[in-house]
Amino acid sequence: MAKIHLVSSPRNLSTALMYAFAQRKDMKVVDEPLYAHYLSVSRKQHPGREAILRVQNPDGMEVLKEMAEKTYGKPHVFFKGMAKHLIELDWKKLLNFTTIIYLRNPHQLIASFAKVIDHPKIHDIGIDIQYQLFTFLRNNGVQPIILDSAELLAAPAQVLERVCKTIGIEFDPAMLSWEAGPRSEDGVWAPYWYKNVHASTGFQKQATSDRPLPQSLTSLYEACLPYYQEMLAYGQEALSTKHTSSTHSDLSP
Repeated sequence: MAKIHLVSSPRNLSTALMYAFAQRKDMKVVDEPLYAHYLSVSRKQHPGREAILRVQNPDGMEVLKEMAEKTYGKPHVFFKGMAKHLIELDWKKLLNFTTIIYLRNPHQLIASFAKVIDHPKIHDIGIDIQYQLFTFLRNNGVQPIILDSAELLAAPAQVLERVCKTIGIEFDPAMLSWEAGPRSEDGVWAPYWYKNVHASTGFQKQATSDRPLPQSLTSLYEACLPYYQEMLAYGQEALSTKHTSSTHSDLSP
């Protein structure tokens, strides 16, 4: 059974990616199971906070245990998660999953995020937590999948086929499109955050992609950029190595 844990930054089409995996008949998807934990320990005042705390278990370690042990009634399960939710947890539980660290260029990410959150900090973006997890997994012998949203938008079929192959499951072309509107898998926070993805039927460029970076957030961008560049380079190197190994294998007697 593949247990896939997406660790995303915000404003990054992560819900669209969840919808893509939801099109598979062999896949259960779970929307941000650690959201209540994050709200509980951070005391952040997010839209729908009380509803989230009412329907989700705020004990993050109990949630991680369930994620690792529950079967979910399907051959595979996809957990959509946000990097900033992974605070005050024992990350050893995360070694049980196939982790996808889902990146977005920090210039576009920060410019977009600044429209919904005033004066964002690096922990709001979550890229520092993504990098800490990236380092933790590699130090424990686990190789995360690095996925960049710009790459996914440029070639959805090719990128999803590569991701599926790396996970060890067959690519399903049904992943490329879905019906517009809400889905049963949506978290109770969907009315506040999912307007754009509910209008979509597939992967498409975000209107926020061309927003300029506010001058006041230049230092935040400069702090995020090295994390992004190192993880992206690792992902590209891993892809190149696998491609070379595959080519050599094909040529072997």
